[in-house]
Amino acid sequence: MNKIHIGLLGYGNVGSGVVQWLRKGKKDFAEKFGAEFVLKTLCDRSIQKKDTSGLSRTTLTTKFEDILDDPDIDVVIELIGGMQPAEMIVVEALKKGKHVITANKELIANKGEKLFELAKKQGRHLYFESSVGAGIPIIKTFTEGLAGNQFHSVYGIINGTCNFILDEMTRRDYSFEEALAEAQKRGYAESDPTLDINGMDSTHKLAILVSLAFGKYVKVKNIYTEGIEHISHQDIEYAESLNLCIKLLAIAKKVGNEIEARVHPTLISKDHPLAAINGIYNAVSLEADPLGTILLSGEGAGQMAAASGVISDLVNLSGSGAGSNLFCNVPHTPSHLTMRTIDQIKTKFYIRFMATDKPGVLSKITGVLGQHGISINSVTQKTHNPAATVPVIMLTEYTTEKELRAALKEIHKLPIMKSKPVAIRMEKLC
Repeated sequence: MNKIHIGLLGYGNVGSGVVQWLRKGKKDFAEKFGAEFVLKTLCDRSIQKKDTSGLSRTTLTTKFEDILDDPDIDVVIELIGGMQPAEMIVVEALKKGKHVITANKELIANKGEKLFELAKKQGRHLYFESSVGAGIPIIKTFTEGLAGNQFHSVYGIINGTCNFILDEMTRRDYSFEEALAEAQKRGYAESDPTLDINGMDSTHKLAILVSLAFGKYVKVKNIYTEGIEHISHQDIEYAESLNLCIKLLAIAKKVGNEIEARVHPTLISKDHPLAAINGIYNAVSLEADPLGTILLSGEGAGQMAAASGVISDLVNLSGSGAGSNLFCNVPHTPSHLTMRTIDQIKTKFYIRFMATDKPGVLSKITGVLGQHGISINSVTQKTHNPAATVPVIMLTEYTTEKELRAALKEIHKLPIMKSKPVAIRMEKLC
């Protein structure tokens, strides 16, 4: 029997799920994998307030040093999140010869290159399956299932909170504020949901996927990020009329020697499988060679979903031979690959203007767009009402982000405009 002693940091929602599954699966782990996982020490800053029934054989502590300094602990599971002290804990654990499992997307996105180099140097394993998509085997698909494939694109719905909000706005006619409140009520959104709704949670995850797909570490600040706060019912209704839907997508592509990486609300065809991913579900669509296009989907949030990914990493660790760990192979960064800026990217756009309903409004808007070389595919305007502010909806042909933003800035200054124009990119998925 391969006995592995665990030091667990963080006894919150996911940590308690891991403990629960370690108990429940004890017999299966022994029979299937010949492994015994022993929770030797549990660290949480408010451990006295937590339910620790059934943990009489586990050392309970508020000091992470009790785990790092224990030579009998084989693997540290870091579930506290954030950058510090998580980074310091992971670094010290690796230096002290311990393996590490983490679900910390922010840490891996920002410090992954440094941590993988250290893990390789120390001959230790660093696993991070739950950092993207919780228990969906996205990381293992890249490093194991599709090892040897070349990746061309990655499209992902990788934030369950935003997906739930957009779904509620579509199905139940909720306003953004109502849908967010419902997400918080159900425990799908934090009391401070900023990192979810402004897109940064997805950006951290996309940075990880880019490193796995293309072997290039990208700085989070270099990934264009836009949230869903500005999406309205008018946008959703118009999308429905065109057989489209709005999703917060994380997009990465390799075009020649350039990589583009961006997170933003996107209009996609309802015929694409990603359009059917609703609620808190996550999904990642990969275009690989020679396999082709595949879709991975499942619950991307929640206690047991995230715990499942952690347990999977533990099982992999129990069967790893010394030095045979793909996760510690630092991605090779080809020197010829560069990042394409958002200004260079060409897409079609949906644009909503809120304008005074007066003669000449359309000509003024289209005149500015024309000056920036932006062609219009279609225009929709509500019934004439001189006393009202009305939405003017336009769909463009392909244009660069740079030209569109310059045109919208100019149009926003026109006296006929009553609010900032809303632009949503339209993406043709594989």
